[in-house]
Amino acid sequence: MSEEFDQEYWEDRYRGRTAVWSGRPNSQLVAEAGDLTPGTALDAGCGEGGDAVWLASRGWRVTAVDFATTALSRAREHVEALGDGIADRIDWVPADLTAWTPAAEHFDLVSTHYVHVAASRAALFRRLAAAVAPGGTLLIVGHHPSDLQTVPRPFAPELFFTAEEVAADLDPDRWDIVVADARPRPAAGHESHDGHEVTVHDAVLRARRR
Repeated sequence: MSEEFDQEYWEDRYRGRTAVWSGRPNSQLVAEAGDLTPGTALDAGCGEGGDAVWLASRGWRVTAVDFATTALSRAREHVEALGDGIADRIDWVPADLTAWTPAAEHFDLVSTHYVHVAASRAALFRRLAAAVAPGGTLLIVGHHPSDLQTVPRPFAPELFFTAEEVAADLDPDRWDIVVADARPRPAAGHESHDGHEVTVHDAVLRARRR
């Protein structure tokens, strides 16, 4: 874990605001998981739970993992107020993804979005891939390296990656690559110097385990 984005950093960030994220699911999750049959899902790095809630509302049984206990507490409080049995379909797990290992071949969907890990990223993605059940889906979304030239972000190039880099680490005899893309989206809260909306690119890797 990059020291700049360690547990203390995230706890301080969550404590300092009533809500860090919008509460809406990530757009790439909606695009890539909307056509999947609900089953068991792992939301790795769930934050305040927007993705987990969206999945549970669609019938998934979700294990939502994050090491920021403030975010998990906020997520629990939010989901309890929703009703419709959504809270019963989410297990909130306080754990550091760089040290936590999910059950092997257990989940029909393993999803992670914008995790801020550097040296341990490849090892983390291998553990997440190993948690996908046969026939299941791995969805990894991150900041594409082109964003380093587009919007003000911490200059930590090691945190950025391409979908092709992730795909290259998957055994081609066991995985079918469904999507490996640099996908544009509007950057909420960012404008260029001339006031125009900024477009960023997500690295999107969707793979199906045979």
